This record gives sequence, C-alpha cells and structure tokens, in this order.
Amino acid sequence: MTELDAFPEDWDRALAVVAHPDDMEYGAASAVARWTAQGRWVGYVLVTDGEAGISTMPPEQARHIRREEQVASCAVVGVTDVEFLGHPDGVVVEGLELRRHLAAEIRRYRPDVVLSINHHDSWGGPSWNHADHRAVGRALLDAVRDAANPWVFPDSGEAWDGVRFTAFNASPQATHFVDVTDTFDAGVESLQCHATYLRHLQGDMANPEAFLRGGAEAAGQAAGVGLATTFEVIG
Repeated sequence: MTELDAFPEDWDRALAVVAHPDDMEYGAASAVARWTAQGRWVGYVLVTDGEAGISTMPPEQARHIRREEQVASCAVVGVTDVEFLGHPDGVVVEGLELRRHLAAEIRRYRPDVVLSINHHDSWGGPSWNHADHRAVGRALLDAVRDAANPWVFPDSGEAWDGVRFTAFNASPQATHFVDVTDTFDAGVESLQCHATYLRHLQGDMANPEAFLRGGAEAAGQAAGVGLATTFEVIG
C-alpha cells in the first residue's frame, strides 16, 4: 500500500451515495461513526434496495428487509437521514437518468463532501467489481459536477457547487486514511445489523468482525495508527 495522507476533516456535512444496503458497512461505517461522534452530519442515499442480493429470497420480500436493516445499521453510527432511490438492483444503468437523480440529491442535501465505495473495475489483483458499484461511482462523479452547473438538469433543484471532493472507500487506488481505532466496534455492529443478508453469505465476508478487522489492521499499519479505513479522494 502506498503512503497515505490523513483524510481532511475540516468539513461539516457529508453525503454517502452507494448502490446497495451494506455497501458502506464493509469498511466505511467505522469512519462515519467517528465523524458523527465529532458532531458532523452524514446522510445516506441508497440507489437500490438491494432486493436482488439474496438468491433464496424473492426481491419483493428482500426489499423490505434490506431497507429495515439499512436503517438500523445507520442508527448505530449516528445517521438518521436515509434515502432509497428505488433503482433496480443488479442492473443499475450509468447514464442521464441516474446522473439527474444523484444531482438532485446532492442539491437537496448540499454536502461539503460526497462519500461512496470503490468504483473501479477491480478491487485490486484478479478481481471484478460489481456492475452497480461501477455504474454508481462513475455517475456520481459526473453528478457532483452536474449539481454545480445551474444549466444542467435545471428542473432538479437549485445548483450546489459546495462539494469539495468525493471519496471512495476500499479503492485499490487509496490516497487517504481515517483512524478508526476508537470507532471500529461501531462499524462492526453496523454491519451486523444486516443479519438476513449475512446469513446468506459464505466465506470471509459473512464474519463482520474478522473481515473488517483484517482490513483495518492492514490499513492501520500502512497509516501508522491502530486501525484505519482508506479512501481514494478525488477533486
């Protein structure tokens, strides 16, 4: 891992925009817990309901459960503003409709910082990122610019040019770290709230404490702190 800078914390409002319930919880929620404990506002926008994420459960049943689990997960880390946009899970389309929807949310919440998760093709090494993650991340970068331009999507709220940067957690091109030594347990508890989803997983990702600790220890060693999570900061 390359040398990392400390994540800037001279801001008041952050908006997290991700594809699915549980996306923020696989690493970023511990940072959110740190920031809300400091008195900063963080809101979440979920592009889908994650309804296609449990192969043994019909989407209409999974949709309600995953929404409920996401709201509970957010409460653990001090987030009370949670929005679901209702795009279809698994087939999110990067394009004008998504850009318009995301730009409208940025204009409505008027954040200083926008957060998300890895949007690159790979997680690093021989891996392939989820299509929804890739589509949402790229559209989000465009939407931040769109939101600042009063002549783009003029029917989607008053322009907001106050976003300083966009930060992607778990990126293979990480540039910054957040010390989560004191809030790591809250991040684990936040992920554990996705109990129904976790029961249908196999492998390392089904064990929140072990999975998150491994990544946090590696990032902490690179950053020179106990436990950390990383972000790629763009903008």
